[in-house]
Amino acid sequence: MARAGDDGACRVHGRRAIRAGGQGALNPSHRGVRIGSAWVLAIAFIWLARPDYLTLGIGAAVVLVGLLVRGWAAGILRKDRELAVSGPYAFTRNPLYLGTFLIGIGAVVAGGRLWLGLGFIAWFAWIYGSTMARESGELAARFGESYGRYRESVPVLLPRLTPFRPAGDHAAANTAFSPARYLHNREYEALLGAVVGLGLLLLKAAGWPP
Repeated sequence: MARAGDDGACRVHGRRAIRAGGQGALNPSHRGVRIGSAWVLAIAFIWLARPDYLTLGIGAAVVLVGLLVRGWAAGILRKDRELAVSGPYAFTRNPLYLGTFLIGIGAVVAGGRLWLGLGFIAWFAWIYGSTMARESGELAARFGESYGRYRESVPVLLPRLTPFRPAGDHAAANTAFSPARYLHNREYEALLGAVVGLGLLLLKAAGWPP
């Protein structure tokens, strides 16, 4: 249930950036590989999954956490050009990628086949590892020392325990969640995808198809 369109660490705010995968647009070949491989992974996962109500409940809770992380990040993105260092970005440079990872892990648990998690982790590292490295380089070139200080203080994926406290102009960055931004960035697509995926697993847990 991984979502094909995600963000990077800190980006130029707005729909194009968040859906493209970060600071700039993904090249067509990279985007095609991401989308195609995500569909293959999702179909194979649904086919191989053997969920029961217990695994489904636990996994759904993890998926919900991932959706909340992604939703928070998408709902505070501003449309002007600036380095995002507030909200979830004060804990991790890539909150949308972190949310995607949690959704994937939750789906694996819900599916009752934990060994499938190895495949998901390998896919995530392959797709997102290079993306995060590329985006970090672009941000360093664009924002210079500001990003350098941020990168030194905030982990690339796993969150720090306390929020990053920027100095200067970034200290007053807007952290209020905006439903309009959430909708503008089409983050509801991740929610719909998760609902469909969990619904299919629920059908399998109930014995359908026979």
